[in-house]
Amino acid sequence: MPQPLKVNPLDRDDSYKDSHWFQLPKDTEHVYSYLASRGGFWKHTMFFGLQYYLAAYLEGKVFGPDDVTEAADHAKAHFGQDGIFNRNGWMRLYAKHGGSLPLRVRAVPEGTVVPVKNVLMTIENTDPEFPWLTNWAETLLLKVWYPITVATLSFEIRQAIGEDLARTGTPSLLDFKLHDFGYRGVSSEETAAIGGAAHLVNFLGTDTKAALAMLRQYYDKPMAGFSIPAMEHSTVTTWGEDNEGDAYENMLNAVPKGLVACVIDSYDIYRAVREIFGDRLREHVLRRDGVVVLRPDSGEPTVILEDVFNMVAEKFGFETHPKGWKLLPAQIRCIQGDGVNYQNILRINSHLTRAGWSMDNWGYGMGGALLQQLNRDTQRFALKCSAVRRSGFWEDVYKTTKADPSKASMAGRFDLLRYPDGELETVESDSWDPRSQPGCTNALETVFEDGAVKRHQTLDQVREIARTYDRFKEEEQ
Repeated sequence: MPQPLKVNPLDRDDSYKDSHWFQLPKDTEHVYSYLASRGGFWKHTMFFGLQYYLAAYLEGKVFGPDDVTEAADHAKAHFGQDGIFNRNGWMRLYAKHGGSLPLRVRAVPEGTVVPVKNVLMTIENTDPEFPWLTNWAETLLLKVWYPITVATLSFEIRQAIGEDLARTGTPSLLDFKLHDFGYRGVSSEETAAIGGAAHLVNFLGTDTKAALAMLRQYYDKPMAGFSIPAMEHSTVTTWGEDNEGDAYENMLNAVPKGLVACVIDSYDIYRAVREIFGDRLREHVLRRDGVVVLRPDSGEPTVILEDVFNMVAEKFGFETHPKGWKLLPAQIRCIQGDGVNYQNILRINSHLTRAGWSMDNWGYGMGGALLQQLNRDTQRFALKCSAVRRSGFWEDVYKTTKADPSKASMAGRFDLLRYPDGELETVESDSWDPRSQPGCTNALETVFEDGAVKRHQTLDQVREIARTYDRFKEEEQ
């Protein structure tokens, strides 16, 4: 049976970190680092995904003596010399801790929205014999930038669509207004699982099955997302252009109830809507117990969608939402799945609602722009050392970077103060006293310590936290 890529657990770091153990001052006992977004496209981020990395890679007995030997051999060949990899240090760590990692990780609850330039997570070694371990873990744990960034993007799209639904349509439809089409457009299976899971914090629609597996295994959700039967161009074009109508009719017959999606641009969108669905299949669509979702997959979205709405209204008629916007018949809706990104969603929504159409009429399928067209610099994530303990005393550590002051790091050890009104502020750990600041709490919780995951959140709990940050008015008018 095929096996996934095998990586030595001690090699889950950047090569240059192998040499950091001998670069620290000899009297270093503890190294303390923090994760933050230094700014970026959004003014805040939604924290998500750390639980997966901790449980999948750091929990329990992470390594054994054979791993140390193998990693040392790899390093000797990699660097062309011996003595760079910390063989004795890792062997000593195994002898003392049995393969578990003496680290403490604190983090905000997943689902929390935090303004940029605030601490999201801290890491420190708990055994003073292994101060080099803290930043060995950076390469792995900094990858949490990815699910955070996807969750943030998905959250902001939820806010944009939610505002338009609250204004022109039915807010209860929101959870299915953005569907994840990104599985085929990402760089790896794990990327699909992690990014797709982050999207499902905010929405319920997905075709990325790997995300469902991740959320079953790590967030206790038996079924986190949902999909519908849908056509693709291959299942239309195999019938031939002259038999395009037969392809659609076959689909409607095969799925006589519920939602079904039909891609309509294999040949001529206008012919498909006017002649095939509007004439030949009109009564079939209207009598069917369910909704036919038309998917125009090419052309300028604002023009094509408005044209499709107008053609459907011409052939099937239309209704008026209680809020005053036009509604297609309940048996027909549309999904835009081509060229979808955050900016285009804003543009399409603005154009179509100005034209009088309720947001109830359409949703979006988003692929590469949801899961792939972002990187660590989208929100300028960094994990930086901010304090060390040397010979029994803590000292602040920081960089100023005069060439680029925006890259300056914070100094000290931190808490994330949550005020009674919900506002969050990073403060030095010894600068506040809960006894003198009633109602204030520390939003950073210990989530991992000495090989054990200390906090476990279900997806339902993450979603519950995330929904408290929705900005649109949910009540229907």
